[in-house]
Amino acid sequence: MKLFKSVHEFNYEWSLVSAANWQKYPNENCPHVRHVDVLNRWVDPETGILTTERLITVEQNVPSLIRKILGGGTTQYVREISIIEPKDKILTMKSINLTMNNLLSVEETIVYREHPEHKQKTQFTQQAAITAGSLVSRWGNVIEEFSLKRFQQNAAVGREGFNKVLERFVVMAEAQHHQSAGSPTTNVAK
Repeated sequence: MKLFKSVHEFNYEWSLVSAANWQKYPNENCPHVRHVDVLNRWVDPETGILTTERLITVEQNVPSLIRKILGGGTTQYVREISIIEPKDKILTMKSINLTMNNLLSVEETIVYREHPEHKQKTQFTQQAAITAGSLVSRWGNVIEEFSLKRFQQNAAVGREGFNKVLERFVVMAEAQHHQSAGSPTTNVAK
């Protein structure tokens, strides 16, 4: 098993980051993400906690030699469960690959939480456990190491892509604010 952990700060408040998260895909930095489908969504009426289950379809650039040996195609599926705790200002996302997870399992946990000292920032923690299955135990360490390096590269690209999404989200929110502030109905109401 190989472990990955990354900690980052976004210079945006938690409410903006958690809202922009739903607009993360598609983005030009992550063209491998083809579809994101919501399978289930529910709100706990007592706590206000929102839980969402999604299926993410990705196109992976799997080397043809590995595809020939192990079978399968380039289309992969990932199940994600996200939990938004609005009172505590925490968004937790847990995902696991569904495709070929008997050969290689990647369990990822992402947490966005309001920064304890800077309310205008959001702490981001990303962790992953990468485990080769028993069918490939002879090559397990090599496969895990290769997958860890690829995961690290994709994580950096994903963070950069999400930063661009956040920047666009802020611009759109400001434009909507200015548009509503200058609209005739708003001016009449003043």
